Amino acid sequence: MADGRTLPPALQDEALRIEAVAHEEGLDFFEVHFEMLDAKDVNAIAAYGGFPVRYPSWRFGMEFERMEKGRRYGLAKIYELVINNDPTVAYLVRTNSSVEQKLVMAHVFGHADFFKHNVWFTPTDRKMLDRMADHGTRLRSFIDEMGQDRVETFLDRALSLDTLVDPYLPLAGHLQKRRDEPRGPGGASGARSLDALLDAPSARAGPGRLPTYDVMGFLAERAPLAPWQREILRLVRAEAYYFAPQRMTRIMNEGWASYWHSRILTGGVLSASELVDFADCHSGATAAVPGQVNPYKLGIDLYRTAEARGMDLFRLRRVHNDASFVDALLDEEFAERSELFVYGRNGRTGRTEVLERSFPEVKEKLLQELAWGGLPRIELVEDDFEGRGELFLVHRHDGRDLELASAGETLKGIAELWGRPAHLVTVEEGQSRRLSSDGAQVKSNEAPSPGPAPKTEAG
Repeated sequence: MADGRTLPPALQDEALRIEAVAHEEGLDFFEVHFEMLDAKDVNAIAAYGGFPVRYPSWRFGMEFERMEKGRRYGLAKIYELVINNDPTVAYLVRTNSSVEQKLVMAHVFGHADFFKHNVWFTPTDRKMLDRMADHGTRLRSFIDEMGQDRVETFLDRALSLDTLVDPYLPLAGHLQKRRDEPRGPGGASGARSLDALLDAPSARAGPGRLPTYDVMGFLAERAPLAPWQREILRLVRAEAYYFAPQRMTRIMNEGWASYWHSRILTGGVLSASELVDFADCHSGATAAVPGQVNPYKLGIDLYRTAEARGMDLFRLRRVHNDASFVDALLDEEFAERSELFVYGRNGRTGRTEVLERSFPEVKEKLLQELAWGGLPRIELVEDDFEGRGELFLVHRHDGRDLELASAGETLKGIAELWGRPAHLVTVEEGQSRRLSSDGAQVKSNEAPSPGPAPKTEAG
């Protein structure tokens, strides 16, 4: 049941009414706690990833300043913030209109259902609010013991590596546990169908083993770190894995919430006098801009397309991530209707223009952008490169070049934690290139090959 004790009585009643309709429609979620805050306070919580009890970092402060500047100049607005937790926590903005609050609450129940049932969120920590508080307490104890500058410097280095995780690893581990459980006749078929969705082997290298995409896990277990440093790296890694499914399912998640707020509110919750305001707010959230993918717009349109085809929407929201969802539903007719083309900037006019209309090229480009949650695939394949105890990493190039300056800084951080040089092979404009760092400097050279073949470990 929705808990809206911090809401005005009238809004609390609306929350309960909308929740009842959501349940009637088949949505299922943990208890939802609504909290009403000023817009500035919601931005502050959003800057901390949704967790007001999280440890402090200058990175969160910079994110808050960016969001506040957007709000003050009317360039950005947060309507709500929903936290994947049990109970689910949602923050409402005090200045929203009555219609906006109703839309947001219906939207929240869609998110809450998605968090609970989408398979990629299954391994996530459902008590993350408590865990973040524990992390904050632990970091503050290290600051008291080691000094603020020393701890914050190391924390900043750890946070700079928080994308070097394997987004498939938690689900693969979860499915492995399911396979190991005793089952009745035919009981393993569900697990096999989920295995088919994984774009990687289900038996993946755990922390400290090679080859691995879980670079953070390897460093947390194998790097020569002090105990307090190792613990910080482990907790930052745990948070990175908590947030990974959100990056993998943004189109699906926002589309699902948008589909249900539209269906719930236009199904009798809103009065006739409120429908125009609703349409204005809804259209603003789902507006399309050439050259940019609006996850709200693309997501809701794909669900509606699936509905028109007679597909099971609840199963779709359960088993897919963005890449597999788009791959399953996007066809040429949908792409044409939605004006999904490959866009680029005209160097002469400065305008964004259509560069490619061919559907195979358009779909390939979109799937490329969604693969791996939109992040580059960096695999650690060797921890004793050329017998010198150095790390060797390979960028599994998918057509998107790395930003070499940013990649160099990341490599510098890896080498600093490892205590020895680290190397990364990638491709830039079709040319193989190797970055090397000793933790202080970064060198870039042409590489004759993509590096050594990944070595495997027994067991």
